[in-house]
Formats: sequence, structure tokens, C-alpha cells
Amino acid sequence: MPAPSAPAPLAIDAAAVSAWHRIAPSSPAWLHGEVARRMADRLAIVRKQPQQVLDWWSGQGASIELLRAQYPQASIVAVEPTAARAASLSQARRAPWWSLARWSGAAAAVVDEAGLDPARPADLLWANMMLHWAVDPVEQMQRWQRALGADGFLMFSCFGPDTLRELRALYAERGWGPPNTAFTDMHDLGDMLVHAGFADPVMDMEYLTLSWESPAAMLGELRTLGRNAHPARYPGLRTPAWKAELLRALQAGSEERPAMRFEIIYGHAFKAPPRAKVGEETRVSLADMRSMVRSGKARD
Repeated sequence: MPAPSAPAPLAIDAAAVSAWHRIAPSSPAWLHGEVARRMADRLAIVRKQPQQVLDWWSGQGASIELLRAQYPQASIVAVEPTAARAASLSQARRAPWWSLARWSGAAAAVVDEAGLDPARPADLLWANMMLHWAVDPVEQMQRWQRALGADGFLMFSCFGPDTLRELRALYAERGWGPPNTAFTDMHDLGDMLVHAGFADPVMDMEYLTLSWESPAAMLGELRTLGRNAHPARYPGLRTPAWKAELLRALQAGSEERPAMRFEIIYGHAFKAPPRAKVGEETRVSLADMRSMVRSGKARD
């Protein structure tokens, strides 16, 4: 019986994702750091002390110091989506010439996804707040599965579908198109993990509500989280008049401070052991079969 297919990925504009990789700020968003701290509280479930850790899309994940503190003896490799992002992060994290870390080789390695060494599989793969950028989540999970060693452990977080629900309602009411990419439900993510070769996936979620002193401050922080990669987004440039209308609508929709709710999904799973391949056909000689019958070993 064929294995069930994975849920279809939600539509996302690959060109917009690539553009975000080029323009994303060098410092991670505050929300990413907060989610990283919350996810680090869950590391107690990892009983095996990892020796090789992959910090996936490390520059925007705000997790490197947390991982270093948790696993001071581990080799931590920062993985970036592109060679350009890897080079930029490597330069940003390079210790000054007078630092002991620069000459002791203590700096973490930085590679792009294509530059991972398959001969050094990871014990722990950590991916904070990046899976919602994957054009094909199952393909991304399969890439994680290949990067992990036997019994390797995966921990990740991402946005869920209730994220920015208030902003979507405002845009829909005014016919402005979708303001952000549609995010995948945690149950579908769990099914995708199984399809990608992971075992015992555990999914969880929580809501975080952020408020700002003004709509302008809110928009400024939202820009640090990414850009609109929805294929049906407004195709042209917005005008200053439209932005003024957006700011008025955001202010009018809030009793005090403008606020937005974010659904944060957490997931973890083990790399499933490889399955033994069963041949389509098994041949037993007539002499062996007669021997099995005489010894009583041949049974229905």
C-alpha cells in the first residue's frame, strides 16, 4: 500500500523569498530572539548531549549564543540559505584582530546550505523562525533529515496561520489584497515531518500579542520580520496616500495601543532509522523447501 502523500505546500512567491535573503537586516528581529529563548527552554528534552549542532539560517535565528551556552563543548555550524548570506554572516561574526577567539579557532563555522559536509552529520538541528520561508516545506524537511545523523534530533519554530489575523482582516475589508504569506497549520507540518522521514513528531503552539506605541512603530517592526511573499499580493508600489490611510485604519482599530497577535508553532522530532528494503520477490530452491517442511519450519 503506497504511503500517504504529504499535504500540499501553501503558495509562496520564490522570487520574493530570494529578494528577502538579499535585503534582510544583519541583526535578527526582536521577536525571533524571544521565540529562541522560549524554544531553548525546551532543550531539556534532548537527553543526548550533541557534539555537532546545526543552527539553520543562523543570522536571522537569534540563537547562536543560546546554543553556545547550552552546549559549550559542541561544534556549532551556522547554516545560511545562500552563499552571499553565509559570507555576510561570517564577516559580521568574525572576532576583531586583537581577540583571543580569532586566533584560537573558537569562531563558529558558517556555511550555506549547499556547503554542508555530508561526512559530518549533526546530532541536533535547530531552526528558529525560518520554516515559514520555505517554498517547499517537505523538501526543506528532507534536507534537514539528510543533514542529521542516526537518532539526530530536530527542533524548529515558525509562524502559524493565525499570525497577523487582525492585519489580514483590515486588508480584506478594504480590498487591499493579502498582507502576508499564508502560514501552514501545525498538524500539516507534523504530517510533513513524517513524510520527510522523521519519527515521533511533537507539535505545539502558543500565541504572543505584541503592542506598539504607534502604528508607525508597528509597521517598522513588522518590516524586520520579512516581506510579503504572497503570490496574490498587490503587484505595484503603494502611494504615500495609501500608507497614510493604513496608519489611520490601524489607529482607528485599536482602543489604546495598536496590537497584533502572532501564532508561534514549535516542533521537534527524531530522524527515523532507515527501513530495511524488502525485495519484491524471494526465491527458495525446491531442496531448501523440502528441508524446511521436514524440519517443521515451513508454516503458513
